[in-house]
Amino acid sequence: MNSSEKNVALNIFQMIERVLLVIVVLMTLVGVVFELHSLFIAQTVNLADILLMFLYLEVIGMVAVFYSDRRSASVFPIFIAMTALARLIILQGKDMAPENILYEAVAILILAIAAFVMTLLNHHRKDELNP
Repeated sequence: MNSSEKNVALNIFQMIERVLLVIVVLMTLVGVVFELHSLFIAQTVNLADILLMFLYLEVIGMVAVFYSDRRSASVFPIFIAMTALARLIILQGKDMAPENILYEAVAILILAIAAFVMTLLNHHRKDELNP
């Protein structure tokens, strides 16, 4: 495979990636509209609804960070997972066995540590690339 074939293939994959990212943002915005509509109908807002909005916001933020600085984009799925676990604890908190709540809380802690370590590594790499 010569250089021009590689460039054509990379351009095609980058275009597919961009189209899929736009679709992800559009689907997320549709989810936000549906959630706002259901909140308006119910005329109540609870913590689980707010956390769901944060999940939507984090997905959009992840796509924005992906375009601005791809190295930092790897931390956003961890934030989304942490928010999703917190939402799960809130939604099922009273009905869950206490040990399951503890397991999920430990999972959030592990994810937080992983995000911290990945952030440190990203900053370290940036410092190495830009002395």
